[in-house]
Amino acid sequence: MISPGKRPDYHQITACTESYFDRLGDSPLGMGWPNTPDAIRRYQIMLDVIRPQPSPADSISILDLGCGCGHMYEYLHSEQFGGIRYTGIDLSERFIDQCHTKYPAADFRHVDVLQTPEQLEIFDYVILNGVFTSRCAMSFQQMWDFARSLLSWAFHRARHGIAFNAMAKHVDWERDDLFHLPLDTFAAFASESLSRHFVIRNDYGLYEFAAYVYHLKTGV
Repeated sequence: MISPGKRPDYHQITACTESYFDRLGDSPLGMGWPNTPDAIRRYQIMLDVIRPQPSPADSISILDLGCGCGHMYEYLHSEQFGGIRYTGIDLSERFIDQCHTKYPAADFRHVDVLQTPEQLEIFDYVILNGVFTSRCAMSFQQMWDFARSLLSWAFHRARHGIAFNAMAKHVDWERDDLFHLPLDTFAAFASESLSRHFVIRNDYGLYEFAAYVYHLKTGV
């Protein structure tokens, strides 16, 4: 439990991201990404978690957890994705206010799911894009504790599966403020606490990996 008046350690991720926003504005760079083309590639990879549905007319609900200023929502509309019901949430009230200004009819919410886990409904898929790439001043163990808690919450709020990304260990060098997660560490946790039905993506040319974790009924 977090003592009254003390902010959880993971809230510093929001503060770090808001500092990028202050300097670089409402753009992928303002969310901490190095460039826009790589950010778009991440949206594509995250959305690849979605499995084919029985009917093309079936709508799919996704939760964009850590939605920032709504750039994945923008991507969905620019690419004219059909049949997706989108909800975005973020710890940053500033980012959610920005989303409401840009897209007043869209479903954006200011929620800390680890503090108020009961506030959200079940979604078909939960996407955590960029939530686990930077650990700011947290230790690896603090970040991994946060990641495990949030992944567990997300998996139990997902009807079919979840997608997330983290920095890879197999790189030329590691940055101290980034979260380089060993694949074996993730695989052991997923197998023991989530599901053995997971996919690891290390094929899209960035210094990170993506993972999809599915419920057994969905299969891989």
